[in-house]
Amino acid sequence: MPVSAIAALLLAAAPPLPDGSAGTLLIGNKGEDSISFVDLATGREVARRDTGKNPHEIAISPDGKRAALVAYGGNSIDLFDIASREKTGTIDLGANQAPHGIVWLKDGRIVATTEKSDTIVVVGADLKTVTAIPTGQKASHMVAVSPDAARAYVANMQSGSASVIDLKAGRKIADLPAGKEPEGLALTPDGGQLWVADRQGDVVRVFDTKSLKPVGEVAVGKNPIRIVVTPDGRTAITSNLGGGDLSLIDVASRKVTRTITLSGQQGAGQVTILLNADGSRLYVAETGIDRIAEIDLFTGKLIGRLPAGKNGDGLAIAP
Repeated sequence: MPVSAIAALLLAAAPPLPDGSAGTLLIGNKGEDSISFVDLATGREVARRDTGKNPHEIAISPDGKRAALVAYGGNSIDLFDIASREKTGTIDLGANQAPHGIVWLKDGRIVATTEKSDTIVVVGADLKTVTAIPTGQKASHMVAVSPDAARAYVANMQSGSASVIDLKAGRKIADLPAGKEPEGLALTPDGGQLWVADRQGDVVRVFDTKSLKPVGEVAVGKNPIRIVVTPDGRTAITSNLGGGDLSLIDVASRKVTRTITLSGQQGAGQVTILLNADGSRLYVAETGIDRIAEIDLFTGKLIGRLPAGKNGDGLAIAP
């Protein structure tokens, strides 16, 4: 079925958005070099601004007032003021190319992968100083940071590994074997486990972050490209690109408890997933149809679809 037909079918079937959402959803539109600002209370886009080339992942500042958006097609990070929805600056990453995964730490520093340079970068709280830490691996794509900000975990797609980085010492500790093409990764809220989604192996691998040993493996849907863990630490969720669905996993038993079908089509281009603060709603970027699906996780039902720009992918929620 053509992508346009998929989009028409899904939009026709989607119920209207209910009241009760809060905050602003930010969307990195990688197909048109822009960022969208969507009011979650109304479901309407309130602004769209130009960005660097091929924007992807987005991080919100600790005070909730700013957003950092990577330019995956270059070597920079754009900064936006959320209230005014205007760009306030750009961080030049120098020789570090293709920033992708990004986390804004509580102390004001920013950690981002720089995929083409086989590094991660740590941007100082001044948002000017840039320090690179080599991963020594290929296609260092996504990153998660421990709750105490002592370690970063990096998914290396072409090396089949997840690197463990000591952020205090500025060096790599280990590379964990993580399958054929690990991409999405997430930590449990206590930082005790690392969950890595192997998009070609259709499995999630679980590691103990103290011993750095594998402790389990879960078969999920086709091409799991992203993974998140709910704030209560009970459920892990994969975004399955190949099936247009979601796998919900009980963290304790490591068993899939539910599959939520959205488009059911690879053509919908389902990639990034994002939980709201209390874990009651999940936002899913369907990059192929330029929409963001909103899911009620308590019922597993589709609430509606929000507008995005061309190939909207990276997501963040600001107050």
